[in-house]
Amino acid sequence: MKVSQYIITIITLALVMPFGNAYDPSPLQDFCVAVNNLNNGVFVNGKFCKDPKQAKAEDFFYSGLNMAGNTDNKVKSNVTTVNVDQIPGLNTMGISLVRIDYAPYGQNPPHTHPRGTEILVLIEGTLYVGFVSSNQDNNRLFTKILHPGDVFVFPIGMIHFQVNVGKTPAVAFAGLSSQNAGVITIADTVFGSNPPINPEVLAQAFQLDVNVVKDLEAKFKN
Repeated sequence: MKVSQYIITIITLALVMPFGNAYDPSPLQDFCVAVNNLNNGVFVNGKFCKDPKQAKAEDFFYSGLNMAGNTDNKVKSNVTTVNVDQIPGLNTMGISLVRIDYAPYGQNPPHTHPRGTEILVLIEGTLYVGFVSSNQDNNRLFTKILHPGDVFVFPIGMIHFQVNVGKTPAVAFAGLSSQNAGVITIADTVFGSNPPINPEVLAQAFQLDVNVVKDLEAKFKN
């Protein structure tokens, strides 16, 4: 990547810092079930902290975002995540980062981050991006065509997507306002749950023939 591209990425991080100042909202994972017996308690909301005196530079470091991800898959995209699992020093900081690579006409399919707002900057290529607001806002669609240097925000919890509409690969970086924002890919979650959701339930919800739902569940089966 060129120096100018790194500068844009740094600006992106600076833009998400106001989110980090407030720290993460609760919870920091999908769920944290309470226990009465402390002997059975092995998790905390987030991560355990080491003695600050034992912290080292490696706890705050990650290398590899200059490398393109493998987009040889069904959606033709790859998300490289750098969150608290990759950088332990992010624990309690309320911030994380991803690199997203898109093959020509690849997409980051409709998904949501239950614990974080996302701010994305496009480095290379052309993306069609958007999010859909909640039922309360009548499910309005907000979209933009992004070019290198453009920035777009996906509010916390909103279903959103990115599609490479160009004939060349695209690269974007995004900051998220959580050390572990989580991701729920809509199609994978609805049609690929374990165990599967009753096809008749989904057939009624999506107004589809039950056999179509069964085919979809077979396709997305984990």
